[in-house]
Amino acid sequence: MDIFDKYAGIEQRHRALLSIGGDPFAVRVDRIISATEAMIGGRRTILVGTNNYLGLTFDPACIEAGREVLATDGTGTTGSRVANGTYGRHTDLEAAFARFFDRQKAIVFTTGYQANLATICGLAGPDDVILADADSHASIWDGCKLSPAETVVFRHNDPDHLDKRLTRLADKGQCKLVVVEGLYSMLGDTAPIKEFVEVKKKHGAFLLVDEAHSFGVFGDKGRGVAEAQGVEADVDFVVGTFSKSLGGSGGFAVSDHPKFDLLRLASRPYMFTASPSPATMATVSEALRQIEARPELRTRIWANAEQLHTGLRDLGFTLLAPLSPVIAIRMPDEATAVMAWNRLIEAGVYVNLALPGGTPGGVCLLRCSVSAAHEPAQIATVLGCFAELASELDRLKGQNAA
Repeated sequence: MDIFDKYAGIEQRHRALLSIGGDPFAVRVDRIISATEAMIGGRRTILVGTNNYLGLTFDPACIEAGREVLATDGTGTTGSRVANGTYGRHTDLEAAFARFFDRQKAIVFTTGYQANLATICGLAGPDDVILADADSHASIWDGCKLSPAETVVFRHNDPDHLDKRLTRLADKGQCKLVVVEGLYSMLGDTAPIKEFVEVKKKHGAFLLVDEAHSFGVFGDKGRGVAEAQGVEADVDFVVGTFSKSLGGSGGFAVSDHPKFDLLRLASRPYMFTASPSPATMATVSEALRQIEARPELRTRIWANAEQLHTGLRDLGFTLLAPLSPVIAIRMPDEATAVMAWNRLIEAGVYVNLALPGGTPGGVCLLRCSVSAAHEPAQIATVLGCFAELASELDRLKGQNAA
């Protein structure tokens, strides 16, 4: 038996996908033009699937900050902070995150994925229980697997089910860690964090909220869904990423727990991963300042989200969540979803294709994410391409019915 034989089903499914058109999971971006456009396949393409929520990847101040530090501090740290030491820029950035969230403690990580791994497996020990939302991101599940704690799943966005789970676990485990997301990245729905807070208080549990996709977008100050719902003080741990609103690569976690820094000595993903590069810390520090100084970025992204969400709904598409910067469009089956993705990329619109295995409830969907950098005219162009797609889907539906 060959070591890759176990993936025969994946290989067969991928070949079927390629028979319909291009490979949605191996898109080559030939040249980035701006935060919202790129050259793909020799075609100028509007990007509506990058998670570049505030459009800061091309912010001049962020670029200049990275350029200056690249010249003075070099390309990388070449080791972990435990082994090679902490740069002043690490602690400065952690202090900036603590100030931004009005928290006592902050830790930065090399990736957003690692932030969840390190925080979850570091917090939950062998005598603890993790309770995770059923629609949690892969990084959350892998953090649960890495932890020696028992993991219990509760129904998506269901505080009552969480309450029942905690009631049954009352005499089991020393500590209970509840893990939810602020904005769920696949469907674009938000968690009822206020209700989850009430449940965690009732049972004396701890609450961790992953604000990766909601950071910078939700709340008056951009701190996420917990801020928007007025319950920040009751969230014990907040995890996030640099790779969405901050336009970089890395992650962070913040908390008011006085012993939070013990994770630096107890969490293997933190201890044994090379620390963020100097240029990353510089660009993210500047991006954080931009988010604080420019609340109009949030005004713009919500206006853009409303334009795209309303336009798609009016075209007759089935949208899977209320208004948010993530807009998921249900497709009837896998073949139709792949065909639709190909039609859009051929028309110069890049969106994400999401298929069962990576989607809640096994739905097939096209996933859009808007940016504050999108111009209304770009969104109008995108809607025009979706209108053509809607007409083609209607024709196919009529042919199949006949």
